[in-house]
Amino acid sequence: MYTKTSLLVFILFLIGTEQSVRGQVFKDTTALAEVVITASPTSNTLLKSASSISILNSQALENGDGVILTPILNRIPGIQMQQGALNTNRITIRGIGARTPFGTTKIKIYFDEIPLTTAEGESVLEEIEIASLAKIEINKGPNTTSFGAGLGGVIHLYSHEGNKELSAGKWNSTFGSFGLQKHSLSGNLNSNTWNLFTNYTLLESDGFRENSAYSRQTFHLKGDTPLGKKNKISFLGIATRLKAFIPSSLNAVDFENNPEIAASNWKAAKGYESYYKVILGISHEVLLHSKLKWSNSLFTTIKSGYEARPFDILEDVLFSYGIRSKIKYSEKLLNIPFVMSLGTELMKEKYRNSLFENLYLNNPQIGSVEGDKFNSTQQNRNYANYFFQLDAQIVPKLQMETGLALNYTQYKQQNTFNTPKEPFEKYSFEPLLLPRLGLTYKLTDKASLYVSISKGFSMPAVAETLTPEGNLNASLVPEIGINYEAGFKSQFLDQKGYFEMALYQTDIQNLLVAQRTAEDQYVGRNVGKTRHIGLEMQLNYRIYSTEKLTLNTFTSWHWIKAKFVNFLDNDVDYSGKILPGIPEIHFNLGWDISLPGRLKFTNSYSYTDSMFLNDANTLSTQSFRLVDSKIDYTVNVLEVLNLKLYAGFQNLLNERYAASLLPNAVGFGNQLPRYFYPGTPFNYYGGVQLVYTF
Repeated sequence: MYTKTSLLVFILFLIGTEQSVRGQVFKDTTALAEVVITASPTSNTLLKSASSISILNSQALENGDGVILTPILNRIPGIQMQQGALNTNRITIRGIGARTPFGTTKIKIYFDEIPLTTAEGESVLEEIEIASLAKIEINKGPNTTSFGAGLGGVIHLYSHEGNKELSAGKWNSTFGSFGLQKHSLSGNLNSNTWNLFTNYTLLESDGFRENSAYSRQTFHLKGDTPLGKKNKISFLGIATRLKAFIPSSLNAVDFENNPEIAASNWKAAKGYESYYKVILGISHEVLLHSKLKWSNSLFTTIKSGYEARPFDILEDVLFSYGIRSKIKYSEKLLNIPFVMSLGTELMKEKYRNSLFENLYLNNPQIGSVEGDKFNSTQQNRNYANYFFQLDAQIVPKLQMETGLALNYTQYKQQNTFNTPKEPFEKYSFEPLLLPRLGLTYKLTDKASLYVSISKGFSMPAVAETLTPEGNLNASLVPEIGINYEAGFKSQFLDQKGYFEMALYQTDIQNLLVAQRTAEDQYVGRNVGKTRHIGLEMQLNYRIYSTEKLTLNTFTSWHWIKAKFVNFLDNDVDYSGKILPGIPEIHFNLGWDISLPGRLKFTNSYSYTDSMFLNDANTLSTQSFRLVDSKIDYTVNVLEVLNLKLYAGFQNLLNERYAASLLPNAVGFGNQLPRYFYPGTPFNYYGGVQLVYTF
């Protein structure tokens, strides 16, 4: 079976293609090279940019299952999204963030100009509805001073705005394996003066594992309108209601023999997380002068959550608000054209939580039962980032990018359980100055070389700054990284192909290590230095294109060697060891065959190398291969009614693999350490989409 499937994959690769990982359809590769990087405050282009940037447009987003971004993001060299469940994910860029026990840190995520990353550096991407996205821009490494110089990079989401010339409504329903159901209703209305897009989605799944049922409702609203000839105002609103049960990780024996079961304690407690979340933002842009533009964004996030865990029950509330403001100025100095941007991002965040006993052991078969409260705290977090960026065309073939960011972060915590309340503990990190310099040399109209050096950082999360007694650990400092990068970008063969290569080295000091001190507690420590050396390559090629048939192919490859340079942990020297949770090689190839306007057949193949499970490099996973396929058929039923039917298959090889890892897991009592989150076996989905234009 494996041999026949592999042969089929190879044959299809020779004749077909997957959509470009950068999200650009190769009907016009000139557009790829000249596409403007929206997130750049100086409006640079891909070919001219002195960094590695991936762009996924709506065509690339539609190539997935529409449920989660994991298979789409994992086709980008340097990006790894580990998926433990629909609500348990970790995104790393160039291996940075792989040691985080849960969730995504060390990466900044924005939706339009609204930050999704909290003031303590944690980000959630999986709750965002894909149908609400127009495109995604990913800048790898600390190359974006205007967005905080995140150590791993920046993921920038852009809201779907609908057709600016037509009004339309769209209904989409998907059904699939393990009780998957997704129903989405969206529409856009526009006039000469305003545009409005809205989407409602209900996503439900039983999951292939025990205790993994998932239910999410999302409402998205985006609108914009001009205020005269020089002003524009836009707003964004996202409301989410989630309830997701948690199967948790498995030990090696259960992973190999019973991957569908849940961890015994989470199953007995029927553990789950549930929350309401609202994100609101309003932006104003004004053209003060033909060379001067000023934009401001006000934003707020409100979240109320409840999480039933075997060791306790967490009830928490988060409220944050802030502003982003930037000025863009274009001019010439001594016949040298330049674009300058100056701005700031300020955020205040208040977080309250209460912990209750979980009495599930006293109530068999019932699951979690809330007992007495035993702790409660309040945390205030202040984040400030000031930035300056300058792009200048020094000579006709040489462009310079330079920037400087200044970050200031402060935490304040109060124990509110005791009476009278204890005074606030305060801790301020030293201000961080984060410079960047990049140079791009234009070899030809379709080829360029670039080099860059940049400095980035990652703050400890509040949970990492706490001692076992719950006090703030003032000795912790942020992780600091220096990134060195060189790359080559080119179009070739009469614009039929696009090639990009990037070589980088990121040196990180003050490495933060989360040491597990109890089943429900981690303590952060600064313990050493690491070095990430990697090579990324991607090649996109349009094999054949006519009005009747289009054949494209794509491949990407990423090699990384991430090592501890100096790392002494509990008197054990791990210097020279490989960081756990990072595959040395990740390879993708894909193809798509399409009859424009009617039938489209897309396929992808990926290989993920083995990964170490612990710092000592004594345990590792097996490498694995995933093959996905999707076919869709589109037809105009009426002049104003468009029908699309689609079906997809994932993990065609039915590989048993670790979709996510818990590095350095610890077994308490007589239990084996639970390192593994098993990946979903072979599964399928299908659906229908109707678009009515009026």
